[in-house]
Amino acid sequence: MEFKQLRSFIEVVHRGGFTQAAQTLHISQSAVSKQVAQLEQDVGQPLLERQASHLHLTAAGRIVLERGEALLRQRQALLNELDDLSQMERGELRLGLPMLGSDTLFAGLFAEYRRRHPNIAIQLLEGGSRSVEQAVRSGELELGGCLTPTDEAFDYQPFCNEPLDALLPAGHALAGLDAVGLGQLADTPFLLYQRSFVLNDRLLKACQQQGFTPKEGGRSGQADFLAALVAAGQGVVMLPRVVAKVLERPGVVRVPLHAQEDLRWDIAFIWRRGAYLSRAAQAWLALLREPHG
Repeated sequence: MEFKQLRSFIEVVHRGGFTQAAQTLHISQSAVSKQVAQLEQDVGQPLLERQASHLHLTAAGRIVLERGEALLRQRQALLNELDDLSQMERGELRLGLPMLGSDTLFAGLFAEYRRRHPNIAIQLLEGGSRSVEQAVRSGELELGGCLTPTDEAFDYQPFCNEPLDALLPAGHALAGLDAVGLGQLADTPFLLYQRSFVLNDRLLKACQQQGFTPKEGGRSGQADFLAALVAAGQGVVMLPRVVAKVLERPGVVRVPLHAQEDLRWDIAFIWRRGAYLSRAAQAWLALLREPHG
């Protein structure tokens, strides 16, 4: 049973004959007759009784007419919804953002995306790189922002690559330096991130390469809270420069790490390798590729 057969049958009933249906469908009368005959063959029962110049529905014909009209309405609704998706008139974006720096980096981009695509529903999840990767892997998220992955299960689009700066208490002995090395901070407690943050691993590995394991002064996923702990003299925190600049305040001094430390915050947007990306997701990636001041 094909939609074109249903359409021909319904038009024959509504127009009162094969000739009239052919004119409406812009096909030949013989084509209409053939499609209705094929539909009757598929159903296994006659759908029309032909008496002189009049057509009458059989019991089976009444059922096929009612159900066929419903099927054609549903088909058209499906096509309309798919067209809406292709025109970005509806849809959904399941997006993960890094908890660190989202307000600084993504608030403006998020607002611009909503302005361009007001009918796209956005589901947001914030977290560390591990939790974002897991959510993308499981299909909970379509796209996720995290440190550039090494797992070949993901494709990705780079977004930013920031050096790390140290936020120190204003009274710290090293607060007046132009740059500081990790080894110089060996005696200062380190304020770290939640365990789902891959940046922790990079920091700890870099410290171990300098010959020490830092004393932990506390953990949080909230940069504002970490900066407040610094201001209270509880330790030092390493933050991406774009984030650290915003958090400078009385009692807190920002000091760049030495360039040779080579600690970077390289954020990319990932998706499952080979996965289909919705137009909503493609539009987000396209927005990220645009120059932003």
